[in-house]
Amino acid sequence: MNTIVLTGAVMTHPRRIAAAEAIAAKDPKGRVRVVTDPDPSGPPTALRTANPSWSCVGDDSTHHLVFQDDVLIADGFFPYAEKAAAAFPGEAVAFYEGWEGRNSGVVRLAALTGASWARALDEHVPSLALMLPAEAARGYERFAAEHGNGWPYDVVVQRFLKASGIPVRLAVPSTVDHDDVPSLAGNSTHGWRRATFFSDRAEDTFSDDCVSFPVVPYYQYGEAKCAVRHGDRWEHLDTDRYLKRVGMTAQCDAGLVAAADDGLPEPVRRHVWLTAFATGMVVRGLTTRDPDPAVADAVMDALGPGGLCEEYTGAELVGMMPRIRALALAAFAAGGDARRAPAAAQAAVPGPPDGAGIAVTGGDPAFAAQLARLLTDAGRPATHHPRLERNRAPHTVVHLGRPYDDGYGVSEMLADAEKAGVERLVYAGSAEIYRGADQDECAEEAPSAPPRHAEARAWWDEEEECRSWGAATGTPVQVLRFAEIVGPHAPTRGVLATWMLRAWTRRTALVVAGRRHQIVDYRDMADALAAVLAAPARPAVYNVASARFEETEFAELAAGTARRTPYEQAPVTGEPHTPLMSTGLITAETGWRPSAQVRNGARAQAQWLACDTHDDIVGTVGAVGAARLDSDA
Repeated sequence: MNTIVLTGAVMTHPRRIAAAEAIAAKDPKGRVRVVTDPDPSGPPTALRTANPSWSCVGDDSTHHLVFQDDVLIADGFFPYAEKAAAAFPGEAVAFYEGWEGRNSGVVRLAALTGASWARALDEHVPSLALMLPAEAARGYERFAAEHGNGWPYDVVVQRFLKASGIPVRLAVPSTVDHDDVPSLAGNSTHGWRRATFFSDRAEDTFSDDCVSFPVVPYYQYGEAKCAVRHGDRWEHLDTDRYLKRVGMTAQCDAGLVAAADDGLPEPVRRHVWLTAFATGMVVRGLTTRDPDPAVADAVMDALGPGGLCEEYTGAELVGMMPRIRALALAAFAAGGDARRAPAAAQAAVPGPPDGAGIAVTGGDPAFAAQLARLLTDAGRPATHHPRLERNRAPHTVVHLGRPYDDGYGVSEMLADAEKAGVERLVYAGSAEIYRGADQDECAEEAPSAPPRHAEARAWWDEEEECRSWGAATGTPVQVLRFAEIVGPHAPTRGVLATWMLRAWTRRTALVVAGRRHQIVDYRDMADALAAVLAAPARPAVYNVASARFEETEFAELAAGTARRTPYEQAPVTGEPHTPLMSTGLITAETGWRPSAQVRNGARAQAQWLACDTHDDIVGTVGAVGAARLDSDA
């Protein structure tokens, strides 16, 4: 075994130097130094102190460990960290995972199945106590200088490790906890923060296995979610949607109805139940052993505070925790029993759609694949096709327009659709076609002539090409004009995405008095398409939106779902803004109405922009580019 040489640092602000020194003193070998903020009077950010904390790695070090200054450390931690360094020399090791993160679900599953280590989701890396190989530690400062751009410290760490190909391993249980003191980096708005599962004594021995899960239920921002792996990507969807996919909705709902009334608010009660029920299902699918009751109590005790720490105070959560724990344990048992039930007692789960049926083409591939799954959820089995092929000929194509980007364009798609004998085309267009119109609210009959604005004209040209192709081939063509799409993998050209990127990178949003906005949640988008596809094909144009906002309301949505940042009034430049659309026609003719929680969709988009690493954002300020961040769409 190679000799391990461990060094470390505690990053701190001069106001908390005594606490940092106390943490450093816990290392019996004196290898941990205190590193203070180089600009303590500057805007509060952990990112600034992280650079010198990582770059102070010793010349002969093999590993470097950085703590933040608000931690509690388990007894025996430093020998434990040395053993981890020796066992996993090329990995990042996170000794803490907070109960408010997506990875809380990973730690919960690992603890309930008896694992000592778990592979992190593709989320911001928990950086309260993080150990890196020395060479990685030496490279962090340069990466952060080139790519930090104001992003949160844990997001920069995630992107650095992703770019470096270094996997992240989570300790189970955590051997570091968060000390509940006010955050100097502006994180107090996230509420009471502790570990999902903490032990105050580090184990003398541990397994070197590292578990990874195909499905991870978690509770965050008051919402029950599941992360579902699709190849090398994760889909984050509402837990009730996941339960519907696997045929467990009836069992889950019946269990909740039968559960004793505990006086919890109904949304809390339902989402806690959903999370714990799905956790029980997943655990029972992985092992037949019952978990240690003490472990189950501990991880379910943390479930409620993790999901609700931004909605309730610590004092309120302390009062709710016993009831939430009891409810979660009952739901966990019910989920395990439902998973263990004979197959005949479970609802039939539809198999994946075959190559025929509905093909989703165009747009961003990840968004198109996501939309196909959502259409399938809505009863319209669909698959994503990067391009149409004769041997997988669908009867219907849903094409996502994107006239401003390279990719599978309309002309190519139409030529392939004609060869494949496609019987119906639905073109997913944009409200941008109305940009520059002089109406306050546009109905589907506008525009009646080619628009003057260049972006509006690009959308018009694609619509016209589809209609002309339909007339020439006798194929029904329908057009849906969507408001700014909000959700994971959604286009990043819109105002909300731009403002979210500004918020994440500590830039003020520039608001223009008098503007109004519409958005469409990505799930409402799928449901609107499904409603149109369920009806007979007929030539029609429909406007589709989920909600409308005044300018400052929209800025609040961006700040509240990304990072709380100020906004300021910008001068009116005369650049045309996209007007509102009337959306009554699609409801009148198909019965579709928006039903998604748009704040949920906005939150999902904000997290995707920050945490779910994707090539068009890593290494830049965002897919829209730094220049676009300095002027609003």
